Amino acid sequence: MHATDAGFGLLATSRYVPLLRLERAEIFAAHRWMAPGLKGLARGRRAIANWDEDAVTMAVEAARDVLRGLPGVAPSSISLASTTLPFADRLNGGIVAAAIGAPADAVARDVASSLRAASTELLRALREPQAGIELLVASERRVPRPASAQELVLGHGAAAAVVGTGNPIATHVASVSVQADFVDRFRETGADADYGWEERWVRDEGYSKIAVDAIARCLKQAGVEPAAVTRFAMPAPTGKTNEVVARRVGIAATALVSTESENVGDLGSAQPLAMLDVAVREAKEGDLILLAAFGNGCDAILLRRTGVPCPGGKPGAGRAETAYMKYLSFTGQIALDWGMRAEMDNKTALSAAWRDHARIARFEGGRCSKCGTVQFPSLRFCVNPDCRAEDSQEPASLADAPARVLSFTCDYLGYTPHPPFLFGHVDFEGGGRVLMEFADSTPDEIAVGTPLRMVYRVKDYDSKRGFRRYFWKATPVRKED
Repeated sequence: MHATDAGFGLLATSRYVPLLRLERAEIFAAHRWMAPGLKGLARGRRAIANWDEDAVTMAVEAARDVLRGLPGVAPSSISLASTTLPFADRLNGGIVAAAIGAPADAVARDVASSLRAASTELLRALREPQAGIELLVASERRVPRPASAQELVLGHGAAAAVVGTGNPIATHVASVSVQADFVDRFRETGADADYGWEERWVRDEGYSKIAVDAIARCLKQAGVEPAAVTRFAMPAPTGKTNEVVARRVGIAATALVSTESENVGDLGSAQPLAMLDVAVREAKEGDLILLAAFGNGCDAILLRRTGVPCPGGKPGAGRAETAYMKYLSFTGQIALDWGMRAEMDNKTALSAAWRDHARIARFEGGRCSKCGTVQFPSLRFCVNPDCRAEDSQEPASLADAPARVLSFTCDYLGYTPHPPFLFGHVDFEGGGRVLMEFADSTPDEIAVGTPLRMVYRVKDYDSKRGFRRYFWKATPVRKED
């Protein structure tokens, strides 16, 4: 299939990885006295979410990135897969849908309880073509126990895929899904950390039998020899596991897709889509891509790469972080004394939040239909002194509008979970000036005129009631953006 051909299949993929990458050596140094055996895992970095990032905000960024490569495409369905969703009784996928400006009649759903949640959704979407465009997003912010092997292995991040009719980058060849209540790890409702069983047993009884069987059945269904697979993507606790499975199936070792464990870590339910993103970008036209995801069974999906270029790009290398105590604070595993300035009640008036829903969720301001002036927030009157038209405002989102720093303040007294508190006036291209917080920023990165882009983040937490508010923040544009 060539770029001019239209058909059904995988239209685009993307990955979002937080900027901060915690040095694993720093984690190990804190636990060397009690867990010297972890030294072998203390190589490279693992991605960590900032204090204002969670499974929802990272999903929004992955979704925005994948849709940016498909201009004019509006999803009719949004599925959010995660085992670390922030709300148990609120549609997390609905928050994502609102933030990306999905149509009100788009179907939003949450899928959870398995590291295969995203791969199973992808398999379903490819097998059962729908009338519209399906957006699949997976996101994880798992919090393992300190001094555990998982603390060194796991990472935070998100990935997305779009399935539908258009110019697909890959088409569905065959797929198999096997359910098995094989418990290699589990996490009780309300708990933060997983409890995992011995890795060798998981490899020998789980991956080497259940996964190998599912993969073999998928290839048989397609009438494809294992040696014909050119890209094999399978999340696994260690690289050796991938090699064992590939060897038992008969897939060449050269087909193995990198898990990017050295700089990112295992992204949980997002890992299958993240590795698929790596695979489709590496593959050439005609290549066969096999995606396998293990967890209480196994999904195996065989795709064929087309000649359509992959939209977007890959995440950057991130910023090295060496403060292990900062990570523990971000994840709530240590309670720091922030002083009286942090003693505030962040109760959210839900009625007011709904009244301002569009402004908060989609960063929606107004554009005057008479003179074109953009303003935030939208008011009955145009703010242009030469216009002052009444009831002339049309919705205008600033979420994707280029912007620059107009002025800024670096406050070491005001409370923020990641001092100093950086905020300032942001001047949007095309009109609009807003006083905003700066995210993922250091004082030396902010200057008058610095180019900015908008990111969706947690505004604040209401620890008394278990609620969190979201809003948009500004962050410097970096080379990898």
